[in-house]
Amino acid sequence: MSTAADQLVAPAALTNGQQSVVVATSNGQKEPKEPQQQIENIKSTSPKPGAMPSLKLNKMPSASSKEKRVYKIVLTGGPCGGKTTGQSRLCTFFENLGWKVFRVPETATVLLSGGVKFSDLTEKEDPPTPTTFVYKDLPFAAPEHSLIDLTASCPRCLAKAASRPNGSEAYKFQENLIRTMVQIENTYFELGNSSTRNCLIICDRGVMDASAYISKDKWEKMMAGNKWNSVEMRDNRYNQILHLVSAANGAEEFYSTEDHACRSEGVDLARELDYKSAAAWVGHPYFDVIDNSTNFETKMNRMIESVCQKLGIDIGDRLQATSRKLKYLIAVLPPDSAFPPFQDFDVVHHYLQSAGPKVQARLRKRGQKNHWSYIHTQRRPNVHGQARIEVKTQLTHRDYMNLLAQRDDAHFTIYKKRRCFLINNQYFQLDIYKEPGHPRCKGLVLLETYSSLTGDALKNCMPKFLNIVKEVTGDPDYSMFNLSLKEDWSTTKKFCRTATHVTGATNGVSSTPLVCPWPNCP
Repeated sequence: MSTAADQLVAPAALTNGQQSVVVATSNGQKEPKEPQQQIENIKSTSPKPGAMPSLKLNKMPSASSKEKRVYKIVLTGGPCGGKTTGQSRLCTFFENLGWKVFRVPETATVLLSGGVKFSDLTEKEDPPTPTTFVYKDLPFAAPEHSLIDLTASCPRCLAKAASRPNGSEAYKFQENLIRTMVQIENTYFELGNSSTRNCLIICDRGVMDASAYISKDKWEKMMAGNKWNSVEMRDNRYNQILHLVSAANGAEEFYSTEDHACRSEGVDLARELDYKSAAAWVGHPYFDVIDNSTNFETKMNRMIESVCQKLGIDIGDRLQATSRKLKYLIAVLPPDSAFPPFQDFDVVHHYLQSAGPKVQARLRKRGQKNHWSYIHTQRRPNVHGQARIEVKTQLTHRDYMNLLAQRDDAHFTIYKKRRCFLINNQYFQLDIYKEPGHPRCKGLVLLETYSSLTGDALKNCMPKFLNIVKEVTGDPDYSMFNLSLKEDWSTTKKFCRTATHVTGATNGVSSTPLVCPWPNCP
């Protein structure tokens, strides 16, 4: 009989059942050992350098590939952010491309529409009435509750009730709700896998959204009781997270709730709810915040463009993409207390022997508390040679181990601590380079983000607690490819002299012309 944890990871097929030896890493954490003998055994049967082994990765999907693709995204965010419209727009866009699109309904709404009222699940407490209901005493409540009593069937209020000391029934219902969500999603994931067409699966919120509305100790208790972990629930289960910022944050004049006009206190609570929804997903490797810096139509286009980038679908200027990757050099790492809520990850990068002079490939291992996700990234020119296509493929641990046999000995392995946080409605990744590595990486701290903002607007959204030395976007001295080179930069022929066209860790397609004359430039 499968457990809830088994159901959670089943669609991703990230476990391989192999027994692995555990060793301590340089930072004291434990991970599966990568014994030299195992690598040597793999090498003896591996294809020649540059040729892909006989894995699922062998026919890596891309914009021009005929291989079927299944891509799972989550739409999340506070009230009045555009999730319903966003689902419809994504559905229409990808169906016009010939894709099959499945829309997974919000599980909480499905269950609670059956008549469940959270006040019925809260023991030893009289249900409030319209005369006893005090809106400002409940900062957790959704804005639509400003004039109604708490017997409404609201998933957010249900989750909050589960956090109360006497809310054991609500807690159990919330736990079963998440299990039901997992099973419903798994059903759609299996439908996607059995489809003969490319398939996009849109989830109306995901399993991590529940953590935004329940106390930390109750959430950790629920995770431990079901043998869940954040890496599987957040990072490996979904390909991409799209947070559509509430109109209450940046487009207040357009904010409203069903059957209720905008009120100032409703806007304040909607902002808080929006932030909590975003914080629940901080740490996912492909987490995009779609803010209200543009009008609503452009916001929807930016959302679609973000999905297309990660899929490697070349859309040209159809959606007028303006977001770009930005990188900054940080003088010194401040204390943890200076940061907003954050998630830390251990990250390991291996560059692989390339399949051709203009193709670059690398492996990334990323994890928390001995739970890991594995990604293969390949960059290559498009058919016209004018832009570089980037394709990312999620791997199993077995595939990862097999591909390690193709490590490029001209590069050091890169070890980082990656800190992810959200501030000023902007998502940031702080890469803190660790030893062992080349001396040029000692003490190096780089900040990365994606933004369409410029000038003072961009300056105002940057973290004020970080001492930013300078912007290094496109500077070859701060390219990870160059930083990992073993040879001295003044003598090596592999150094990439120009890095302005390099696409970032979360972008799929760069429209900047290829200008680097060096064949192995990433």
